[in-house]
Amino acid sequence: MATKPFASAADLAAKVETLEILADGVYALTSEGDPNVGAIEGEDFVVAFEARATPVAAQDWLTKLREHTDKPVKYLVLSHYHAVRVLGASAFGAETIIAHDNTRVLIAERGQQDWASELGRMPRLFRDPDSVPGLTWPDLTFSDSLTIDLGGDRGELVLQYCGRGHTAGDIVAWLPGERVLFAGDLVEAQAALYTGDAFHADWSTGTLDRVKAFGAEVLVGGRGAVPRGRAAVGAAIEQTREFLLVMRAKAGEVHARGGSLKEAFELTHAALAPAYGAWPIFEHCLPFDVARLWDELNGITWPRIWTADRDRQIWDELQG
Repeated sequence: MATKPFASAADLAAKVETLEILADGVYALTSEGDPNVGAIEGEDFVVAFEARATPVAAQDWLTKLREHTDKPVKYLVLSHYHAVRVLGASAFGAETIIAHDNTRVLIAERGQQDWASELGRMPRLFRDPDSVPGLTWPDLTFSDSLTIDLGGDRGELVLQYCGRGHTAGDIVAWLPGERVLFAGDLVEAQAALYTGDAFHADWSTGTLDRVKAFGAEVLVGGRGAVPRGRAAVGAAIEQTREFLLVMRAKAGEVHARGGSLKEAFELTHAALAPAYGAWPIFEHCLPFDVARLWDELNGITWPRIWTADRDRQIWDELQG
C-alpha cells in the first residue's frame, strides 16, 4: 500500500472563513476545520483568543474583526503553546500576552522544535512564514485562574485552567454573563483530536468534567463549527471524550497483550474511522495521537518532543 501524503502537506485548498457574532461584542472566526480564533470586546479594548500561525494569517482575521470594532487589542490570550496558535502574535500589537504557567515552560523546552514540526505538517496555515519574528513569549502567566474586568457593563472574562489535556497548559476563556466558552483544543466539534502532546487519562476524565461544569450555552472549540445550546455543547464535549476513550481502550488492549505500536494504530484507526474518519485532520493526527498514547502506556508521563525527523519516522512507520 502506498504511503499516504504526509500529515496535512497535501491539504492546499483555501478554506471559507466565517465570522460569527456569538453575543454582543463576542466573535469567533471558523474556517472549515482550520484552527478557530475569537475575540471579546471590553468597554474600550479587545481581548483576542488565539493568534494563528503567522502575522500575515493573523492580519486576515484582524481585518475581518475591524469591520465590527476598532478598539485596540489589549490582551492576547493563548490557550496553549502550539505554533499554529501562537506565532502570529506580533500582528495584534497587544499590551499583554497571557498564557498558563506550563505554556511558558513548554515554549522554553520545545517551542523551536514545535515550530519546525508544525510548519512541515501544516504548511498551508503558515502563510508567509518569514513574517514570524520569533517565538511568542507570554508577558503574564497564571496557575489556576485569572479574571479580566472588561469595564463598564461588559462584565468579566474568566481564564481558567481545567487540568492537563491537549497539552499540560491548556486554558479556557469563560464569559459567565453570555455563557460563552472558548475551549481551545480541549474540545473539538466535528473535527478529529490532536493528542500528540496530551495527557489522555486526565483529559478524558476530570479535565473534560470541569469544562462541562461551566454549563456553556455556546462553545468555541479548537476546530469545527460552533455548537449552540446546552445539548449541542454537551454533545461536542462528549464526542471529544468518546474519541479519547476509544483510543485508550484500543491501544490499551494491544499494549496489554504485548502487541506493537503498529498494531495499536491499526486497531484504533479501525475503531475510530467509521465515525470520525471523514472529519478534518483525522488521518493527519492519528499516528501522532497513538504514538503519544503508546508512550503513556509505557510509563512516559511527560510528552516527548516532536521534531521534523521524528514526525516523519512515526508517519512512515504507521501510515506507510
